[in-house]
Amino acid sequence: MARLFGTDGVRGIANAELTIEMAMALGKYGAHVITNGKEKAKIIVGKDTRISGDLLEYALISGILSTGCDVVKVGVIPTPAIAKLVKTLGADAGVMISASHNPVAFNGIKFFNEQGLKLSDDIEDEIESCIMEKRELHNPTGLAIGHVKSYEHAASDYIDYILETLEGMTFEGLKIAMDCANGAASEVAPIALNRLDAKIYTIHHEPDGTNINENCGSTHMDDLKKFVKVVGADIGLAFDGDADRLLAVDENGEFVDGDKIMAICGKFLSERGELKDETIVSTVMSNLGFDIALKENGMRAVKTQVGDRYVLEAMLANEFGLGGEQSGHIIFLAHNTTGDGLLTAVQLLRVMKASGKKLSELAAMMNVYPQVLKNAKVSNEKKYRFNENKAVSDRIKEIEEMFHGKGRVLIRPSGTEPLVRVMIEGENQEELETVAKELVLLIEAEMN
Repeated sequence: MARLFGTDGVRGIANAELTIEMAMALGKYGAHVITNGKEKAKIIVGKDTRISGDLLEYALISGILSTGCDVVKVGVIPTPAIAKLVKTLGADAGVMISASHNPVAFNGIKFFNEQGLKLSDDIEDEIESCIMEKRELHNPTGLAIGHVKSYEHAASDYIDYILETLEGMTFEGLKIAMDCANGAASEVAPIALNRLDAKIYTIHHEPDGTNINENCGSTHMDDLKKFVKVVGADIGLAFDGDADRLLAVDENGEFVDGDKIMAICGKFLSERGELKDETIVSTVMSNLGFDIALKENGMRAVKTQVGDRYVLEAMLANEFGLGGEQSGHIIFLAHNTTGDGLLTAVQLLRVMKASGKKLSELAAMMNVYPQVLKNAKVSNEKKYRFNENKAVSDRIKEIEEMFHGKGRVLIRPSGTEPLVRVMIEGENQEELETVAKELVLLIEAEMN
């Protein structure tokens, strides 16, 4: 049976795969395991704007209350606000109901512990075992049953924290376009940036429960690219549905991804003596140009597997302050323990304001190398054994030697499909296409 928890909580089509029964079980066993059965533990619950949020919220909360834990309900809020509020409100855990950048039919449930950290694999496995075994728990009665109270200041607390990271700096004179994905950033992002005295132009900031991520936000940026040029903005900011990621557009409507944002912010921190060991943590999916840009500017990248939780683990283990993903999940550990779209936005704006440079000038520090992605069809039973095949390993080594340090090959099994994913980067797109197709055919011939 497939693992219930994915790389970012439990996710599926609401009321079909992610049912009210599953939400209730996640609330019940999640509360019990994360708090170690603590009596009257306090758990914060938030959600994004999708229509299924209410359905799952009530079921999840019922499960939590059945264990005797109390719930602090904060309503629609970005995921990173939950991570922050867990610590500032002294809660024992936090839960976010969101499917991030996925379409409206999907929803998800992800947990944070008392430190505002996503759960370890061991804790997730324990929750999953409880659910599958339908483990018996003590059911409190009478006054021992949990209760719910709403916290009305969650959004304002989150905005205050964001502004405090700027130490009094404002963005007066900057023209900022924003796409809020009709999601959790729709209220807090415009308020925050207006308080910073910027001139704000906003699209896709009117959620109705059905339009989250619909041809908008960080996964659909065409509207923002056009909007930036129409209003003459200095920058365009694109959030995803739960606002834990941020991608950007420069003043010319050109795309600025998470790699470039990390490089820009990392160089700024390095110049201020605030980047530990001149190191940024990124995943293996970061573009080759990212590594080259860091090296040219006296920095280096430490690599992890895909997933912001693994980036965070490496950051915590080595006390590195900056890390993230090409997709825009960027962690500033001095301020928060998870990817935070609004925090990333103001830190990027901070660099623009302090340097007096346009975003296009800042982004020019990194050249994006051409990248080709192909899938080799390999059975689920064999897809994890590609690195044991000598013919495949030898060919990968030959390809990388052919690139003379200006290219690389990355092969990894799909987490959900019978596929081995092949990614090749280099300087020549046509050459990459040819080599990638050849490698896919070799993998399929050797492993099937």
